[in-house]
Amino acid sequence: MPRLPELQATLDAAKAALHARATQEGSPASIARIFEAVSTEAGPGAAPHRLPVCDWLDVALKETPDAPDLARLVESLRALAPHMVWRARTGDATASAGFPENHANAMLLGPGGIEHRQDVLIGLSLMAPHTRYPDHRHSPEETYLVLSPGAFRQGQGDWFEPGIGGSFYNTPDILHAMRSGDAPLLALWALWVPEIKQN
Repeated sequence: MPRLPELQATLDAAKAALHARATQEGSPASIARIFEAVSTEAGPGAAPHRLPVCDWLDVALKETPDAPDLARLVESLRALAPHMVWRARTGDATASAGFPENHANAMLLGPGGIEHRQDVLIGLSLMAPHTRYPDHRHSPEETYLVLSPGAFRQGQGDWFEPGIGGSFYNTPDILHAMRSGDAPLLALWALWVPEIKQN
């Protein structure tokens, strides 16, 4: 089955934005590997699923950025939104109160995503205002492209705000977290999973 056109448009826009903005050491090579793999389509994934917190997605995507690459990405995400598969995760002591109801992750490519695959994960994180994501870590390297106001933290470092269009790289197994302020937080992430072969 051919890839959903709205998904392909989003991947093309994400590739262009990440190639232009993901310049931190580690990111360019990771992004190159990810999108080389993405050029080969995988199987269809899960049915669309929306959660109540996704009303904040409309707020996060309401304004079109001035930068052409981000504008193209935001427009493609608006078109893809009806096909997204949103899921929530549980929190822990580092998460804000009400975290499970105030966040959602959408897998675009990956297990249970719009396109099911295991070698690459590309998705979105959405959080309502004044929400803190729990500290977490994972073995795949990861590049973020931030599409809203919000703050992020790596290891025991200080919180930092990349700004809309900002990008940063998480090395394998680094502890990291994010939090929203007065506005919803929306960020795109891309992970390379070399140890898992594509089915």
